[in-house]
Amino acid sequence: MTSSRLNASISLAIMACVLPAGAALASQGPGGGMGTASHLTQMAMAILVYGISAVVVGVGLIGAVRGR
Repeated sequence: MTSSRLNASISLAIMACVLPAGAALASQGPGGGMGTASHLTQMAMAILVYGISAVVVGVGLIGAVRGR
């Protein structure tokens, strides 16, 4: 695997981890406290955001390992 392709995979994995954190906090209102969304909605959004992040990171890591 070329180093530029590996760097791109690592960058994508980092962005996939960092970007959804803001969306999860935004769903909870200002300051990370209780917002207008119900507890069930907040939990569903957190599972969705972090689950998708885990899948993206996992696919990136598998692709990096298989490329070697």
